[in-house]
Amino acid sequence: MRFSNLFGKTLREVPAEADSLSHQLLIRAGMIYQVAAGVYSHLPLGWRVLKKIGQIIREEMDKAGGQELMLPVLQPFELWQESGRHLSFGKSLFTLSDRREHKLCLGPTHEEVITELVHHYVQSYRDLPLLLYQIQTKFRDEARPRGGLLRVREFIMKDLYSFDIDEVGLDESYQRMVQAYKNIYGRCGLSTVLVEADSGAIGGKESHEFMFVTEAGEDEIIYCSNCDYAANVEKAQSVKPKLEVEAPLSLEEVSTPGIKTIEEVANFIGVSPRCTLKAVFCIADGELTFAVIRGDFEVNEVKLANLLNCVEFRLAAEAEVEEAGLIAGSASPVGIKRIKTVADDSITLGSNFVAGANKADTHFKNVNYPRDFEADVVADIAITRPGDGCPKCGSQLLAMHGIEVGHVFKLGTFFSRKLGAFFLDKNGTSKPIVMGCYGIGLERLLAATVEQSHDDKGIIWPVSIAPYQVYLCPLYLDNPQVSSLAEKLYEDLREEGVEVLFDDRNESAGVKLNDADLLGIPLRIILSPRTLKIQSVEVKWRAEELTQLLSLENAAKEVKQLINLRLAELLSSL
Repeated sequence: MRFSNLFGKTLREVPAEADSLSHQLLIRAGMIYQVAAGVYSHLPLGWRVLKKIGQIIREEMDKAGGQELMLPVLQPFELWQESGRHLSFGKSLFTLSDRREHKLCLGPTHEEVITELVHHYVQSYRDLPLLLYQIQTKFRDEARPRGGLLRVREFIMKDLYSFDIDEVGLDESYQRMVQAYKNIYGRCGLSTVLVEADSGAIGGKESHEFMFVTEAGEDEIIYCSNCDYAANVEKAQSVKPKLEVEAPLSLEEVSTPGIKTIEEVANFIGVSPRCTLKAVFCIADGELTFAVIRGDFEVNEVKLANLLNCVEFRLAAEAEVEEAGLIAGSASPVGIKRIKTVADDSITLGSNFVAGANKADTHFKNVNYPRDFEADVVADIAITRPGDGCPKCGSQLLAMHGIEVGHVFKLGTFFSRKLGAFFLDKNGTSKPIVMGCYGIGLERLLAATVEQSHDDKGIIWPVSIAPYQVYLCPLYLDNPQVSSLAEKLYEDLREEGVEVLFDDRNESAGVKLNDADLLGIPLRIILSPRTLKIQSVEVKWRAEELTQLLSLENAAKEVKQLINLRLAELLSSL
């Protein structure tokens, strides 16, 4: 490709609307263009990267036994009603009606459609297992699109669905996909870690995320300083520190005028916050729920919502708490019978707590569970913190941030039961198909690669997914010898099968070299009057400082060898 014919332009200034580093660089490099909030056009350079990512994904899915198909973007809304997920997806589900007032939705994912399809084609255990995948556009009405391609409303995703006869088969499919994902990220040059994750609106009993670790990431990862335990903070668990258990003392009412927060109560009474009980109120599917947790912990809203198995979840407003006859700042589960109460298991790791007395400006001392109050459920609903104990080995937990670049789920039989996808086993017994699903967002992977691989000059693409492998940069094209030899080298490289972007513009050396760095194409070739004096060209890897000279006569073949060697190094690291 000749640069003079390339659609798109590079920018010197950082766009004001770009709120992440990858967003800034991709716009400046002329690879994406924002059409609306969370909606982007992919320009030729960016589209070439996405196609290469897609090809790597296809190769790894096919190698793992996957069969590619294509499912519709438009989906009947009734399918979502059958699964019940129209409620859990809520406002993020784009819906529309056709001219017959038949309600449809734009697919944010395809579990319903693929399950309904398999229901019609699978009758016997002999038809299983199956691995079916597509690379398809998805739509989600994100409340706050941000980060360029990191959180968008329209995006390209590879989603594969596994169908097995039992849990053993699902485990095998799951591990096969985990390995395929590791291969994909390795071939794309992206470093990732596998962490336990919350399944969210997709559902399922178990899931893991592949995370690219970066301080710019919006996800917090909790991991062990000693073993391999790692989890998204929404899912992470820990060994909570126990308090010295004292003999239960008599319940005692204490006047606490104007005292409301945990810190204020602890200071006023003269105890540590860990010796208090905190009250948190939420609205779960319209019902007020009382959550109680030890004062040194915070409630994990995702854990709480999952425990309540609700569709709509939010924290209650103070007016809603007061309407229920409770007093914010002085509330506790003591004496409360009419409201559903969920307690964090930290309440069992101590005694003689300070808690609200359900009277204004009043608290109790020496509150003990279960003597003084009951809970409908006692479970882990706390945010896991760095410094807590690892649930696997007891060592100290640490925290880091990351960007999710892939998610795998064990769905079990949720969708197959809802949508009637059953099969006959060897004994002729009808059983639900056991399912899994596995997703990778192509644009998010692209953006994460830029977040990982860049410097202050621009992008540094891995050779496997770079828009072009070589940036041919002749200087002083007004020199006839430079011009003619550059044309010849361009054709020689193309004959060798090298993907080359030929900067044939009559621009200054500074402009060309700056664009070469910004675009991040892996190998730069400089041809100039200086190099021609010694019948050579200067080559330099974008990620390295050293340059080397190659014979002009054999330059195309030697460049091809350099590219192949670098690609082989990526594959050998898998």
